[in-house]
This record gives sequence, structure tokens and C-alpha cells, in this order.
Amino acid sequence: MRHEPTPRLVPPDLLRRAVAKSCLSLFLLSPIGLRASRVLAQAGGMLIDDFAGADLLSRLGTRWRGVSDRVMGGISEGALGRDVIDGRPCLRLTGDVRLENNGGFIQAALDLAPSGTTLDASDYSGLRLVVRGNGERYSVHLRTPDAIRPWQSYRAHFVAGANWQTIELPFETFEPYRLEAQLDVTRLRRIGLVAIGRAFRADLAVAELRFYRSR
Repeated sequence: MRHEPTPRLVPPDLLRRAVAKSCLSLFLLSPIGLRASRVLAQAGGMLIDDFAGADLLSRLGTRWRGVSDRVMGGISEGALGRDVIDGRPCLRLTGDVRLENNGGFIQAALDLAPSGTTLDASDYSGLRLVVRGNGERYSVHLRTPDAIRPWQSYRAHFVAGANWQTIELPFETFEPYRLEAQLDVTRLRRIGLVAIGRAFRADLAVAELRFYRSR
């Protein structure tokens, strides 16, 4: 009489680890996983975008979008697209900022995490940008869940000159705008590159954007 071999039971903890490893492998092979791997592999901080792709999908897997004061009745006009300047791929924000109807801004906005979630940037010191422009003053706006109103954000400013330059904005330079809570970098939700506050012609190009870590 032939005896069938007794089935071997896999311990539950080993089974869970095997399933987790399989899921991680599938994620890393997905488009978003590959982007995330490249982000983590970057030296000198966490890369948000270098605009090397042909679309407006960031290295974080979220998409850049253009926003203007027209969402609240203003008449500013802006355009957002990918460009190549001096051989460098970049994001380019152009347009006319107008103050009529309580308006006054155009911006390139990016969610730093999937909808409903946040990004913890507490391991970093601030934001580093490689920019050029038309000599005007621009702003970086950060939003967290504490910024519940559309006009609330944490703001820092810089001037974009005619040549490519690297600018560092430490987190402590971001000031709350129309809110009392201080910036909580463990819960970042969105970043905006903004032309705001006065009537002028905007032309801002950004070739790289990352969180940097001080040495």
C-alpha cells in the first residue's frame, strides 16, 4: 500500500514574510515603484523632480498642475509646461499676474503624497531648487493638513535671475500665512511654485527640486 507524503505546513510568520516580500517586489517593478526607487537612490537628499520625463509626472509619482486665481474670480493668466533651456529639461511657469477681482497669483502645484496622505520630510533641512527666470521674486508655498483654507500656506521667497542658480530654502524660513500653527514637516501635503502678490509678467523655469540635508 502506497502512503502519500504528509503535507508540510508553512509557519504563519514565514507565510506573512513571503507574501510581503512578493508584494514589495511587484511594487518595485511597477512604474510608481521604479520612480520611488530612483528617488530613494538619489544622493544629497530626496529628489522631488528633475523633469527628465516627457510629461508632468513627478519623480514622486504625482502630477504637476497649473492653478491660477481664476478659481476664485481673478483674471490672471498662466501656462505650465515642460521645456528645455540651455540643454536642461525643466518645468516652466509663465503668464501675467493680475490684481483685479481680488486676484493675484499663478502657480505650479504638486501633491507630495497620494490624495489623503502626507509626506514626512523631517529627515531633511529644507528645499533646494535649481532655477532661472526673468529677475522677478517668486515664492514656494508648502501646505499641511493645518492649512484648511485655500489661501493658507507656509511661504518662503527667492529671486530667479537670468542664469541657472541653486537656491536653498531651509524649513525655518517658511512663514505661516493666515494660520497660527507652525510648519509641521512631518505632514507635508503639497508644494506650490508661485508668482504672487503684484501685477507682473512671470517666467520661472525649474530644472531640479529636492529636499536637501545639511552636512
